[in-house]
Amino acid sequence: MLDLGLTGKVAVITGGSEGMGRAAAEKLAREGVRVAICARRKDVLENAAQQIRHDTGGDVFAMPADVRRAADVKSLVDAVVQRYGGVDILLNNAGTSAAASFEKVDDDAWQEDIDLKLMGAIRLCRLIIPLMKQRGGGRIVNVTTVGGKAPAPRALPTSVTRAAGINLTKSLANEYAADKIRVNTICIGLVKSAQIARRAKGDLEEHYRELAKRVPLGRVAEASEFADLVAFLVSDRAAYITGTAINFDGGMGATV
Repeated sequence: MLDLGLTGKVAVITGGSEGMGRAAAEKLAREGVRVAICARRKDVLENAAQQIRHDTGGDVFAMPADVRRAADVKSLVDAVVQRYGGVDILLNNAGTSAAASFEKVDDDAWQEDIDLKLMGAIRLCRLIIPLMKQRGGGRIVNVTTVGGKAPAPRALPTSVTRAAGINLTKSLANEYAADKIRVNTICIGLVKSAQIARRAKGDLEEHYRELAKRVPLGRVAEASEFADLVAFLVSDRAAYITGTAINFDGGMGATV
């Protein structure tokens, strides 16, 4: 068995109640990480935490928080520090798909997306990086999209905020490398999620088969596969990887 060297670490995962965030929380809990998850819906979040505890025997702390609100982010980080004493791993995963043509995106929609996807990550990093420095290092993974590298038509505002997230990743990686804080981003393509399921009309598996036609590998990714990549990136096995934007897209992105 490959030892990832994660036992006893503390992780904060935003958007941890469903999909990729939940899968990452479960994977890290199985690796011995003490995991704090947040999301906006308390009931869904608590159900996820209880199930992960049951399935893994891990230490999972759940706290409702909206990363668009600075006060919520501070309360979350304060609670994690009080419970665990610090933070070693941050997965900025909170976000929803928002794609429309330029003329249909008004100021409110732009601000909503910026607050959720960009400022949410900035707020968490601002509070957690000093904690990581105190512990002698840390690992941050920002979830973005391949559209942040090469936007498709009518993919606003997400393609812009995700491009900013990729830039944020490289900026932080360069600034904090000397502090042994590694920062990477996973640029996702199509991954099975509750968001996709809620938008599907008719049979979900048929919907996934239709989406898979856009993917060279011929299928939509499993959330557990995303979780495996996260676990590797935050592990000792990835100690020389920082400032990278890794496509997790089955080959569908237009860039490498």
